[in-house]
Amino acid sequence: MSTDQFGLTGGDYVPDPGRETAALIDGFFEHVAATLRAHHLPAGLLASMRARHAKLESANAHLIVDEPARHNLRITLALVAAYEALLPRLGREVALDAVRAALIEPLGAAVREGTRAMLDAAPDPFAAMVAVSKSREEHAFGKGFVFRRTADDDRRYLLEVRRCFYHDVLVANGAPELTPALCAFDGNWIEAIAPDQDGFRFDRPTTIGLGGTHCPFHFTRTGAGEAG
Repeated sequence: MSTDQFGLTGGDYVPDPGRETAALIDGFFEHVAATLRAHHLPAGLLASMRARHAKLESANAHLIVDEPARHNLRITLALVAAYEALLPRLGREVALDAVRAALIEPLGAAVREGTRAMLDAAPDPFAAMVAVSKSREEHAFGKGFVFRRTADDDRRYLLEVRRCFYHDVLVANGAPELTPALCAFDGNWIEAIAPDQDGFRFDRPTTIGLGGTHCPFHFTRTGAGEAG
């Protein structure tokens, strides 16, 4: 069975936000359902969360600035709907942990395996990873995010996220404390990078969700494993 469920290894990756968002949200609510069972909470809460999710999407439709934002809004508001229901029943810390796990875990292995397969197949892992990043910036994130590239050459790709749509949506809905869960989702692909093997490292010392002024996404060649 292929370990690349997202088509990363072809060298011409273009994300499919609709398909990827649907898989992410389905996995999210399935994980939340397991959380309800683990804490002996009514199973009917799941239907209430999904109904609340739909209402939130309608109420926040004015935030959609382009097609990627439509999908990113759905993801973000799924977290809000679940958190609102879990918070009064589990408390803040347990509810935050539950929402974070529900976002990260269902597709975690697939993202790590797909990223690793892409890096293993690439003649130049650094260039391949930068190409994926640029494709996602355009097709998966869009105008709801503001990006600044401070370096973009054969040795460094230093990207800064100066505005985060996820965070803006969460602030508008009174739940900025959920932003770190979305930051943590990136750990799935970050963990797949092996600097000694791939010839580059990735650094993200902070994020907007963790209190930073911006989110640095820095890819830098280390020397080992360089093409040519």
